[in-house]
Amino acid sequence: MEDDAPVIYGLEFQARALTAQTGETDAIRFLVGTQSLKFDNQIHIIDFDDENNVINKNVLLHQAGEIWHISASPADKAVLSTCYNKTSDSRVVSCAAVWRMPSDWETGSIESPDDSVHNPQTLELLCHLDDGNTRNSACVLWEPLGDGKRLISLADNHAILWDLQESSSQATISSTATWEGKGQLKFTSGKWSPHHNCSQLATANDTAIRGWDLRTMSQIYCIDNAHGQLVRDLDFNPNRQYYLASCGDDCKVKFWDVRNVQEPVKTLEEHSHWVWSVRYNHSHDQLVLTASSDSRLILSNMVSISSEPFGHLVDDEELSEGEDNHQEDKGKEPLKDSVVSTYEEHEDSVYAVEWSSADPWLFASLSYDGRLVINRVPRSLKYRILL
Repeated sequence: MEDDAPVIYGLEFQARALTAQTGETDAIRFLVGTQSLKFDNQIHIIDFDDENNVINKNVLLHQAGEIWHISASPADKAVLSTCYNKTSDSRVVSCAAVWRMPSDWETGSIESPDDSVHNPQTLELLCHLDDGNTRNSACVLWEPLGDGKRLISLADNHAILWDLQESSSQATISSTATWEGKGQLKFTSGKWSPHHNCSQLATANDTAIRGWDLRTMSQIYCIDNAHGQLVRDLDFNPNRQYYLASCGDDCKVKFWDVRNVQEPVKTLEEHSHWVWSVRYNHSHDQLVLTASSDSRLILSNMVSISSEPFGHLVDDEELSEGEDNHQEDKGKEPLKDSVVSTYEEHEDSVYAVEWSSADPWLFASLSYDGRLVINRVPRSLKYRILL
């Protein structure tokens, strides 16, 4: 079907950082950060015009260094954070900062679409997320349902909770959690849970996943060998408060109920190389996207562990109590889990995939060669879910 065809956009630089613009729910917009050692790095603002199936882009300069992670404020669409590399005393340090887009980037782009490429505007630095120690920042996480004033940076083995002041030009540390142990003490990624009044955080370190209570900054659960190799990414089910997805270098995607961390609830083994990114759909949590160095994206329909396993909404308690007697209850058989689509428009490692904040059926993926692809959930599945 014509409308399901992917739309491809190529950046001239390599890239691995992608985010949906979460503060924007009207336009389908994604932000991509580049990685160039020779040239000034850029943030590409990608607007997708759904009706005409075309991409419009604006470019902002990010002169601070090559971008490894990017995330957008949930409350202010002009504000974003990056983790980037810079060279200091001949060694490379990963820093984190909060930026504001220039106020006129949207208006300026309409008159001459090519102008922003030749004379790009520069991001305005609001503040560095720097606690005074030389630490390497892995990622910055915004409070999912917040006013854009609370964020967490993961740097080495520290999770630092920051409060942004009114103008966002200053960030103060409200608390920190330090993870101590043997071996490689470094967080690779993390996710702020949208549940429990945003008081919980999950972090990935080596092969382990840890849960933290942000009120006490103490560990609440640990999945020791969650994956056989490095854990790359995590995501919380938006509708089921105890469910968490993880992926890693063992080529697997696993789904956990954090109340019982002995065994994953489900494991997917569809990828043939490292899995870099896993994302639940914000509205229909049975839809899960994964991106891998095998150059593929896979869309799975994980109905049995979703909030609608029987085609209607159920809560966790109802499921927990009823799990044992599902065998007898044949009239209420959960739908089968399946791989819906495998997307093969990329030729390089796919480092990131994100659902649109404005359209639940649309998503973007980014491979290292700078190729951004916008795809849709197959229409047949969309109608099956909706009807």
